[in-house]
Amino acid sequence: ASHRLRGSRDHEGMWAERGAAVVRRVAATTAGLRRCVHNVELPRPLMPDETDVRAATASGSGYPKNSDPWLRGRGSPKPPNDGPFDLRSKGLHTGDVVTAAHSAGVSGYGGEGALRRKLEGKAEEIAALPEVVQFNRFLADLDSEGCQLPNGLQDFGAAGMSREECNAVITAGLATQAAHVQSRMASVVGEGYYTIGPGGEELLACVGLQLRQTDPMALHYRHLATQFARHLQHRSLDDVLLDRARGHAVSSLDPVAGGVHCSLGGGDYDFMVTSTLASQGPPAVGRAMGTALAHHLECGKFPKDAVSYVSVGDGSVNNAHFLTAINLAEYARFRKFKCPVLFAVTDNNLCISLKGSGWLQDEWTKKLRMPIFVADGSNMLEVWQATGDAVHSVRRTATPAALIFSNVPRRFGHAATDRQAAYLTKDEIETAASRNPLAGACAQAVASGFATFPELAERARDIMERAKTAFEIATAEPKLASRAEMLARVARPLVPVPLAPQNPPVSESTDKPHRIDRHVMRKSMNMVIDEILTDRPNAVYIGEDVEHGGYYLVTDKLKKKFPARVRDFPPDETSLFGIGIGFAQAGVLPIIEMPYAKYLDCGFDMFGEAAVSNWLTNGRHTNGMIIRLQGFDRGVFGGNYHTHNSLQIPPGVDVVCYSNGEDYVRGWRYAVEQASAGRVVMSVDSTNLLNLRHLHLGDDKWRRPFPVKGEALPWSSVVRYGDENSRRAIVTYGNGVVTALQAREELPDPKAVLVIDSPYLSSTPAGLRAALRNVDEVVFADVCKQGQHPLAGIITELQADGDLPATWTCVAALATYNPLGSTMTFTSKDDIVRACEATFTSTSVETVGMATDEDAVMSEPVGQPHSPPTETRDKPPPSTSEVETVTAVVN
Repeated sequence: ASHRLRGSRDHEGMWAERGAAVVRRVAATTAGLRRCVHNVELPRPLMPDETDVRAATASGSGYPKNSDPWLRGRGSPKPPNDGPFDLRSKGLHTGDVVTAAHSAGVSGYGGEGALRRKLEGKAEEIAALPEVVQFNRFLADLDSEGCQLPNGLQDFGAAGMSREECNAVITAGLATQAAHVQSRMASVVGEGYYTIGPGGEELLACVGLQLRQTDPMALHYRHLATQFARHLQHRSLDDVLLDRARGHAVSSLDPVAGGVHCSLGGGDYDFMVTSTLASQGPPAVGRAMGTALAHHLECGKFPKDAVSYVSVGDGSVNNAHFLTAINLAEYARFRKFKCPVLFAVTDNNLCISLKGSGWLQDEWTKKLRMPIFVADGSNMLEVWQATGDAVHSVRRTATPAALIFSNVPRRFGHAATDRQAAYLTKDEIETAASRNPLAGACAQAVASGFATFPELAERARDIMERAKTAFEIATAEPKLASRAEMLARVARPLVPVPLAPQNPPVSESTDKPHRIDRHVMRKSMNMVIDEILTDRPNAVYIGEDVEHGGYYLVTDKLKKKFPARVRDFPPDETSLFGIGIGFAQAGVLPIIEMPYAKYLDCGFDMFGEAAVSNWLTNGRHTNGMIIRLQGFDRGVFGGNYHTHNSLQIPPGVDVVCYSNGEDYVRGWRYAVEQASAGRVVMSVDSTNLLNLRHLHLGDDKWRRPFPVKGEALPWSSVVRYGDENSRRAIVTYGNGVVTALQAREELPDPKAVLVIDSPYLSSTPAGLRAALRNVDEVVFADVCKQGQHPLAGIITELQADGDLPATWTCVAALATYNPLGSTMTFTSKDDIVRACEATFTSTSVETVGMATDEDAVMSEPVGQPHSPPTETRDKPPPSTSEVETVTAVVN
């Protein structure tokens, strides 16, 4: 066998030293590896005179000498070997393939179902797939014992890798390879929908063993081997393969995405990564920083010494998300904040079609202000050693580090649709495809007596057959087909919130006009944030310039009272949202302040990541938080960038905009309950209202009492100003409420017009439907720009459901930008008056004319409602807290 060890630095000496041990191991390995086919094998007793490589680990690589000898990957405990280990007997098996096949209607365990027949119909095309061709060549090399050793480290003792760990890595690598091959085959016949695959990254299985099961992890979509290695420590190979096949086949039984995407994840500590490049970076830093904070607040979900692991490809290091994450981690390190995050990058020197030209390692890494660990990604022992050193460094110091896997081949195209021939030569394509790091790992295992080539060939064939069966089952399972399901999974269900009685009415007597303390809205906002931080020890308030009270004094004096929980971060909105997501996942309830509404644009993609999480994971991972968006709507200071008046309302975000301090307090009490249950809430603050005292000159009507403890305002509610039996109404929110009330006084009969404050903007509140039930004519007054105004969507819902009054119009702000020193572009009192005069004086269908620039108003046509649709639209079922509609009437 000596000729097969080309590349070994001293193969004669190695064989002389280990020859006897190899002979002794052969018989035991044959039986032991058969168990590895189903489950990762656990340690066996050492044979006489056999050296335990774990001893070398303890003495030679800087790890504690008294480490538990049964620790897998220096973290996950392994019991002593007591014979064949059967996961089913231990209660860890989550359902076997035979049962799954029967449930899916597949005709047999061997896979005689529809997928197999389709594949047979395209056998010639399937056989020509590069992945299939290369797998057959790999089998041929195993059969002929022709796998070559990789360059570099060959000493298992020096690397600190045991026989069991070696075989676990190879098993996970073979499973990774098999899953990718089968996904490509399924896509050819229209049964697989995701073909980005891990061709060349199989040795990253080492990471899954070096990390602990409770370390939070977010993986690049090509790093499947890491997930497989982690899951195979406590689940059967059949189950792991089946769940991955479900992702490719978009089965509704996929435990990761529930049938809407093919993603990595599935465990409580495995965080799903979207297809947005490098978006996993900032939340990973948030989880790292949130771990220490959560334990300080006694609400931690991760162990105190957890390592937050996040991986990307070499192209992703150029993305703003990743640069933000690196900068934030380095900032934390500089400030001496605990931030145990490990950034891993695989370098194949190719970003889809863009060649790397050595940029990553020759230049980019020079920017890093953290320890850097580098391994040859084609050498299993180097990957193992560098990963162990990096993980240990981060865990010991609670500071960030980078782990670079160099020389990683991208053996096949980025995906099935990738036209490699358009940017690579034929020789480059063939050379990349022929580079198989898994073959080198097999050679290392055989050279050290940890396996034999025949056994490895048998294992590879067996795993491939199991992967075929897994895909046969998964493609026969049901897929999502209900629009109602798509809606229902957008956000966590609303939780019931007990409603306390409202404040008693304020006395109108002249001798005691202020029996109840009244406050401007800003003061009430400060008080309710104080109340939340007091009542909820896991809540934190973060933002930019919030410690000194913020731009509008909303957080005034809160830093002194809650020094560890009111914190400033550098002015980067992507960082703020990433921190918020990570904090939420670590067990903290974050309240995130965006300095100005326009600044939401700067962190919008991370905002979208928070919004989509519940839908994408089918509720498995939530990001419960409150976003406080200030600097919105009317104002003369700051111009467009500080008086922004358009809102983005993606699915999965509850957007509210309150008009006064009393409703703000009640609304936030309700919002914090929902955020604690996992919903993402965005509260939008109208700058003009923060210190407003008077509705009309000198009346002091806009200062409000602070609601009694426990009083809350559900999102299904609206607040009505005027006679609830009025046949005419103005519907608005935020600053529009004050403007509408002022406009009402300009109308011929103000008492005949009901002003409805509808602060919930993400969908139509039940209270608004109820309030409009007896209304004949309505004006919707939106403070946002025409074309970007949320009331337009609410009008559409009302019309489709037959709840829109017969005569209506909508007025919104100008579809332009807001100049400094002027309010001409905002929705004004005159805009609303003109809309009311045109709408309320008509008894037939009319159109409100387009205003001139001087009028500063854009209107929509008056219309008649459509008849109710014959088929009811799919909607999520109402929650218990929305069945009863609460409305208030304010004179």
